[in-house]
Amino acid sequence: MKLPVFDATGAQVRHIDAADDVFGIVPNKSVLHQAYVAQMANRRSGNASTKTRGEVEGSTVKIRKQKGLGRSRQGGIRASHHVGGGVAFGPRPHSFAKDLPRQMRRLALRSALSDHAASGTIMVVEGLVPAEPKTRPVQALLDTLGVNRRALVVSGEHEANLMIAARNIDVVRALPAANLNVVDLVNAHKLVLTEDAVRKIESLWGGQNLRPHRGRKQEAASA
Repeated sequence: MKLPVFDATGAQVRHIDAADDVFGIVPNKSVLHQAYVAQMANRRSGNASTKTRGEVEGSTVKIRKQKGLGRSRQGGIRASHHVGGGVAFGPRPHSFAKDLPRQMRRLALRSALSDHAASGTIMVVEGLVPAEPKTRPVQALLDTLGVNRRALVVSGEHEANLMIAARNIDVVRALPAANLNVVDLVNAHKLVLTEDAVRKIESLWGGQNLRPHRGRKQEAASA
């Protein structure tokens, strides 16, 4: 897999080799969808709460006798159909968390990266990290590269200058390679990387970190 490298003027200067097992696989859309849904579910706080008829204030005394009045049968005023009564089947605090196996999470990340590579929306940029934590040079660089929609800017390690400079740009989210996640990758129209970020991504989610084949395939290979 070859990825284009651009300089600060927006000109393509060269290509770099990228690992096929990270940037060149066939995306698994099913696993990618499951990982996206799980990450969004894990962001939910689950704090919505209502009071049942056993928790609201009010008497439990029957408001009128059962028979003889020709009216409906009623219990206490805390019943859910009375004004000020409890809520029937209302939301209660609970966790929305979903868990995925590690191999599925890794496959989802590789699928998202490979989809960007196949779509031509990955840009490796030289001189992406500014010398000072100022927004103007980063904004000018992205304008030169034609990045005007939602973009994910990724550095190899945590770069404070880049994080501070990019946080004032509405359509840009900057983070180190170790913090890559499925939601940000899927939501981004452009993926802007440093070369160090490419190598870091390969070391984290490719090579020795891939799950080895097991079962009959492995037995046949060893034979």
